[in-house]
Amino acid sequence: MRFLLFLFIVVPALEIGLFILAGKTIGGFTTIALIIATGILGAFLAKQQGLGVLRKMQEQMRFGYPPGEALIEGVCVLFGGLLLLTPGFVTDFAGLLLILPPTRRMIQPVLLKIFKRWFSRKQIYIYR
Repeated sequence: MRFLLFLFIVVPALEIGLFILAGKTIGGFTTIALIIATGILGAFLAKQQGLGVLRKMQEQMRFGYPPGEALIEGVCVLFGGLLLLTPGFVTDFAGLLLILPPTRRMIQPVLLKIFKRWFSRKQIYIYR
């Protein structure tokens, strides 16, 4: 519940505040151009990194390894691309952290730990 509160109230409020501050500092037209440029950059980076992750998954499967690490990378690239396409400076920063390989490698172990904890709490019932 706290995550949803943060996601739908705090982040948009921060984005609006930063839009106003950027508009006053660098001008409205420049702010809008910057938002459009980060969207285009986000689409380009998501495509480039996504194709690289896809190649890595194919290579791992070709050699008989499960593509677990590559799947986590794929999730990072997907959400990073979505965040970069979302208008806003906070979301752009978070998207860059998820898309760029050096920061993505630092975030992956944390995400893996979160996923493992989340899946271990869920019980799967099979109904017959």
